[in-house]
Amino acid sequence: MTATTANANTPLSDSQHSSELRKAVIAATVGTTIEWYDFFIYGTAAGLVFGKLFFPHHDPVTATLAAFGTYFIGFVGRPIGAAIFGHYGDRIGRKATLIATLLCMGIATFLIAFVPGYSSIGIWGAVLITVLRVFQGIGVGGEWGGSVLISMEWAKRHGNRGLVAAWPQFGVPSGLFISSLLMAGISAWSSDAFFQTWGWRIPFLLSIVLIGIGLWVRLGILETPTFRRLVGERKIERAPILEALKKQPREIALSAFVRMSEQAPFYIFTTFIYTYATGTLHMTRNFVLYSVAAAALVSFISIPLFGHISDRIGRRNMYLLGALATGVFGFVYFGLLDTAAPALIVIAIVASLIPHDMQYGPQAALIAEAFTPRLRYSGASLGYQLASIIAGGPGPIVATALFARYHSGYAIAAYIAGCAVVSMIATALMPDYTGKDVSAEYDKS
Repeated sequence: MTATTANANTPLSDSQHSSELRKAVIAATVGTTIEWYDFFIYGTAAGLVFGKLFFPHHDPVTATLAAFGTYFIGFVGRPIGAAIFGHYGDRIGRKATLIATLLCMGIATFLIAFVPGYSSIGIWGAVLITVLRVFQGIGVGGEWGGSVLISMEWAKRHGNRGLVAAWPQFGVPSGLFISSLLMAGISAWSSDAFFQTWGWRIPFLLSIVLIGIGLWVRLGILETPTFRRLVGERKIERAPILEALKKQPREIALSAFVRMSEQAPFYIFTTFIYTYATGTLHMTRNFVLYSVAAAALVSFISIPLFGHISDRIGRRNMYLLGALATGVFGFVYFGLLDTAAPALIVIAIVASLIPHDMQYGPQAALIAEAFTPRLRYSGASLGYQLASIIAGGPGPIVATALFARYHSGYAIAAYIAGCAVVSMIATALMPDYTGKDVSAEYDKS
């Protein structure tokens, strides 16, 4: 058994509870923003720089696939992080675990800035960024579950958990916006030669400053009431990951498949687009960076909005609408891109995250609510991050391979539609706890 904060057993007044809820939401959102900033700058660099820098002797398609291969490795690390940090999140608490995930991600990101290219140390450059990418994945793999729970478990009413849990999701577009805008600014300020050798490293170096801010914010929050109650009732599991796999395997599997139509298209829309737009459509690098940043701005509104709507119409219903919209939008997206008209390309990129956000807004509550409190960090994290192996990681690789084979974006749109079908089936089978009490254990064991 582990102690929490010194005043863990002291009841809080309504005003104190509201204050702690605000601090928890801010800490979760700031932390996820920083972690996703770290994760996205790697994806942007992989699409724009890493193929040439670390695989210069390959043809462009093979070099891009190799760069996205190192990108995929980060997704392999995410379920590992979910298992490691899920265990500790259910054993020692949400707060301490979130501090550890932030450090793991931040240090790995900072060190990527110092990795030499192929011309200096040969293939070892690719090996080093791959290892550091694994640690990035491990860090972000443990981040999501804790951020969602540190917010959701402070919610005062059952009827607003969708909105409260959506705020940590807000960190995704925030991180995407900051990383895209910073990369665009450096690209505009520097020559192409400087950007390819040194310029791309600057956002990785700056991550150390953001990590310091994130740690300062997170150190000031309290442990969640739900976890403190579990400690007080002596309901902490010795091996929560194993218990989650034993008691809630169905929810873990469904959580992974639910994310197919959200995660795979997202990384096509925000990572593969750099290769497609600059290489096939011959758009400038900054044009794409600014367009993706604009898409992230739209998500600032749409993610909490759809989380709020899910409190009204139900998580499952909201998610099904989003999966259906994503399956249809893939064809609209590539139809607009393939006109090669700059205005229509901007519309396609900016609109691309709206169907995604119809799912991502309610997703945190949908998945986290499905797990009993003493196994929630472990079960929700593992289910959420397993999707990284079947959806997010392979997404840009599958898109690159499909386009190389069929020379048409509609082949990629068909892949997106297939992901949507899988998610709609999984969502229909997923339990829906909208508006219900999720603070008590779902089973008696």
